[in-house]
Amino acid sequence: MIENRELTMDDYLAMLRRRAKWILIPALLAPLAGWLISYAFPAKYTSQSLVLVEGQKVPEGMVQAVVTQDLTARVATLQQQVLSQSRLQPLLERVFGPVKSGQNLDDEVDNIRQNMTVEPVVTDLSQLGNTTGKKKPGQGSPVPGFYINYTAHSPREAQQICNELTSLLLEENLKSREDVARGTTDFLIKGLGDAKRNLDDLESKLASFKKQYVGQLPGQEENNLKILMGLNSQLEANTQTLNRAQQDKSYTESMLAQQLAAWRSAQSSTNPQTVEKQLSELQSQLLQLQARYTDDHPDVIKAKADIAGLKKKLAEINSASAQADDTISDKASAAEPAEIRQLRLQIHQYGDLIMQGTRAQKRLQDEIGVYQGRVALSPAVEEQYKGLARDYDNAQKVYQDLLADKSKSDMTLKMEQQQQGEQMHLLNPANLPDAPSFPNRLLFAGGGLGAGLALGLGIALWLELRDDSIRTEADAEAALGLPMLVSIPWVGESAEMGKNGTGRLWKGNKQPDEKKETVGV
Repeated sequence: MIENRELTMDDYLAMLRRRAKWILIPALLAPLAGWLISYAFPAKYTSQSLVLVEGQKVPEGMVQAVVTQDLTARVATLQQQVLSQSRLQPLLERVFGPVKSGQNLDDEVDNIRQNMTVEPVVTDLSQLGNTTGKKKPGQGSPVPGFYINYTAHSPREAQQICNELTSLLLEENLKSREDVARGTTDFLIKGLGDAKRNLDDLESKLASFKKQYVGQLPGQEENNLKILMGLNSQLEANTQTLNRAQQDKSYTESMLAQQLAAWRSAQSSTNPQTVEKQLSELQSQLLQLQARYTDDHPDVIKAKADIAGLKKKLAEINSASAQADDTISDKASAAEPAEIRQLRLQIHQYGDLIMQGTRAQKRLQDEIGVYQGRVALSPAVEEQYKGLARDYDNAQKVYQDLLADKSKSDMTLKMEQQQQGEQMHLLNPANLPDAPSFPNRLLFAGGGLGAGLALGLGIALWLELRDDSIRTEADAEAALGLPMLVSIPWVGESAEMGKNGTGRLWKGNKQPDEKKETVGV
């Protein structure tokens, strides 16, 4: 190939015509070789079963679903559980009989794991290009079911193991769903018991707190202030009443003392003052009588006798005044007038009133002190009460939520036990394959065709790169680096060959016997 020039489409077509055999021969032989090579691989057969997934029969608004995980992820989890060695060992014993001592169980298990695949079912044409398994807006569920595929060297073995794996997967789905529902119920029962104990403990603490700080709880501060104001008013009124009663008692006592002294003086015949007064009156009468009469007059004699008797009596009174006072007082009290007894009764009533007022004053002062303490402690008590009430409300809410969740979980468990939830049903059992799934001989032949074309094109390109023949004026100008002055067309047997680019140099569509001169600058 002449370098340092730009190739056109005609140049590429000329290359294809020149190297056609080098391209066609490998392209024809390679598919045949691929077809023959496919017979060198052992045949493998794939059995397939179809599992349909039906939604739960009870609306989700009434009973909550057991699992909310995406179906594709759940199927992948079920596949991993089914492919565990503890599940596959009984399967191998059922299919191949008891495992012999010389056989490697791990190799058989790995073989089953490698040959089993699970594929989702595409529901509509819009899902054909969706390989993520995610639901697009406005489309139905991309996985209403799934295929279970198993590949083996024998059609019967592939069908049998595929059926066993499908049964294991369906059993594991039922067991796992019921275990999830039962585990959820057990967890909620334990959590509900803990929440109930916590709620009872907080309720007991709250009751004890209310009992301890009765009258000081939030909302009672205003009532305490009103009661305190009322008690202060009562204390003030009581103090005024007590002062008035004390004044009235003092005044009544003074009046009683005056009247009692007057009455005792008037009623006591042995009173020295009375005797002296009588003696003085008699002495005045005696002087008047002596002025009028003689000493022998009876009135004068009687007056003198009376005066002598009074003097003697006054002497006796002075000698026994101390002993006579108590006796006169006791006798006088029994014969006191109604006024004095009324004053004594009023004094007794005033005393009782003062005693009651004093007790009421002490009681009011104590109650005022209690309510003053309540008002002073109200902020601290309110803060503690709010903390306990908040914890109690939270615990009660948690308990109610757990109780509602447990009720839903019980309904869900019952739904799963009655198989009313989401179910997987075997729609198509594993089929008996009638043709091997591997090797695909058409695919091998197609691959050989592609490889042959690539090989032929590579050979043609390699030959063109190594060919330095000059076939056109452009090749001559590129090879010589000089402008073309004259071109002489080829005359001979190869003239026609020159037309299609395989002969010597000639230019244009002229006849071979024509001559053309080209003058270049």
